[in-house]
Amino acid sequence: MKNIISIVWNSWLKPHKESVLLFDSAAAASEIALMLKGQWDGCNGVIVASGDEVAVNTAAKLLETTWCYQGASKAVLGRVTTDEILRRYAIGERNFVNANLRCAVLASLNLSEINLSYAQLSWADLSQANLSKADLTAANLSQANLSGTDLSKAYLMRTNLSGADLQRASLQRANLSSANLSEVNLTGADLTGANLALADLRGANFYECNLSGVNLKGAKFIESDLAFAKQ
Repeated sequence: MKNIISIVWNSWLKPHKESVLLFDSAAAASEIALMLKGQWDGCNGVIVASGDEVAVNTAAKLLETTWCYQGASKAVLGRVTTDEILRRYAIGERNFVNANLRCAVLASLNLSEINLSYAQLSWADLSQANLSKADLTAANLSQANLSGTDLSKAYLMRTNLSGADLQRASLQRANLSSANLSEVNLTGADLTGANLALADLRGANFYECNLSGVNLKGAKFIESDLAFAKQ
């Protein structure tokens, strides 16, 4: 009897091994993380405390997505080439949700009103591109080159822009609520009328940045960082 109690007790005290699940879209991963009370990794992965496959399969079926455990290869994000983006955009397509464009070179292109929500664009070169009114909701643009880019009226809610280069970028009336802008270079950028509510701005460079009419309600920033901005 003591042995049984000891086994049960040790089993209860022993930390449960986490499982990493991969889905075929970042949007599905985000939704399933909420459904399973897991942790979304910002891409197509979800970390869960236990691998309840019945619950995972039910959620996946509901969202019409496929999945696998990390280490397998069937549930991965397919890479989209720059040429494919241009070809499809030229014939009127605007929907590129979940696109995998890490390190892509899209500099100086006209991609106005494109939908790149949940897209993977870390380290991508989008300098001088026209992304006005683009939907980049929850996209990963960490370390991306967005210098001189037109992002006016763009949707950047919950977007990861940490470490990105936004020098001289136009972000007039852009929605950056809850976005991660930590360590971003905003030198000379124009954020007139932008929404930065709840955004993380810690460590950002605001030198000569135009912050006229910006909504900073609930934003995280270091007061001294705003000293050289245009208010």
